[in-house]
Amino acid sequence: MDPILIPILVPLGVFAMIFGLRYFENKERMAMIEKGMDPGLRRKKPSSPLTSLKWGLIFIGVGLGLVLAFWLTDYVLHTESDQGVPIYFGLISLCGGLGLITSYFFEKKEPQDKI
Repeated sequence: MDPILIPILVPLGVFAMIFGLRYFENKERMAMIEKGMDPGLRRKKPSSPLTSLKWGLIFIGVGLGLVLAFWLTDYVLHTESDQGVPIYFGLISLCGGLGLITSYFFEKKEPQDKI
């Protein structure tokens, strides 16, 4: 692809995406009004504390994965920066997954009616 096209196509793509999303959202609202529904009732419910816990544990896991990958590539394996990329992806995924599993066990212990 010609490098001169990138500054032209990226803003056009972003504009088309935003326009398309707003267009279909408007069509959805109009269909709801035609059926006698209130489009304002479609809003999301407030998130529970367990959702915040889940996201917090995911971010802690991802951060821990990044720190472990940096430590492993620089101090243990002494690899070049290009050779350590799979280690970064693997440890980020592994520690983020461990955060999700930890969140699952917290949610399993906490009954839903208590929230």
